[in-house]
Amino acid sequence: MDMLDWTLIRSLLAVVDHGSLTAAARATGQSQPTLGRHVAEAEAALGLSLFARVPRGLIPTEAMQALIPAAHAMREAARALSLAAAGRALALEGPVRLTASRITSAHILPPILARLRAEEPGIEIDLVPTDTVENLLAREADIALRMVRPSQPDLVARHLGDMEMALYAAPGLLDRHGTPATVDALLQLPFVGFDRSDTILRLMASLGVPRTREDFPVRCDDRLVYWMLVRAGLGIGGMPRLIGDADPAVQRLDGLVALPRLPLWIVAAPSLRRTPRVARVWDFLCAALSPLTRGQVILNSTLKGH
Repeated sequence: MDMLDWTLIRSLLAVVDHGSLTAAARATGQSQPTLGRHVAEAEAALGLSLFARVPRGLIPTEAMQALIPAAHAMREAARALSLAAAGRALALEGPVRLTASRITSAHILPPILARLRAEEPGIEIDLVPTDTVENLLAREADIALRMVRPSQPDLVARHLGDMEMALYAAPGLLDRHGTPATVDALLQLPFVGFDRSDTILRLMASLGVPRTREDFPVRCDDRLVYWMLVRAGLGIGGMPRLIGDADPAVQRLDGLVALPRLPLWIVAAPSLRRTPRVARVWDFLCAALSPLTRGQVILNSTLKGH
């Protein structure tokens, strides 16, 4: 029997991981017929039945279960090969895939990336705004900016500092309810909350003012939309000062509650960290972002017209 093609093995693992051809196709970007053909080709080449059909999709047979450890090992070897090859690229040009939260991508990175592109026109930036943690070892991104200490092993990480947080409200909201002078008065005002996330609830509990989800009349988990709701006067909300202080649509509420600082980390896979173009973007981001964690504020020109 000839060695099974890696393309077929990758498709088999996708079906194992996602439980159906439809879900695997959606996750991998391949078509459902292509994945079905790959499964059939693998079964024919091996002379084995690899999946059993069930109402909700496909489940691995005992034969497939026996092959999964070796298939996983091949996938990890392929990832290592890809990382090693990418790490050998010497030119200071080409794409660098950068991931950051949606709020960071929208309000902090644009002017920084504009300066980077002016200095390094050969470097292309693929910016991935997401509030989920991308897997750097799987090449889902080359560099990540994260607001939590990275827990994934085998990564290079640097703590750039901690951003000051503050509460903000739109002037119209304060005109309707009055500017609070005490914590009790502050807590009488409406806040914009999160929907499924319990981050704000845990924060308020730690400050000695426990609240429930229903205490927030307007809720949204998308941090970018959350800030738009605060700007529109739907409630008070928290934001890093380097964003909130630069926004003319809101007013900072000082001297009432001390919010914990928000850490900022930059992370990359070790082999890619040494690639010249990735190293250049890494160093540029470190130089641009580190001062922002020490209280310096950048102005976001996209907010000027609002």
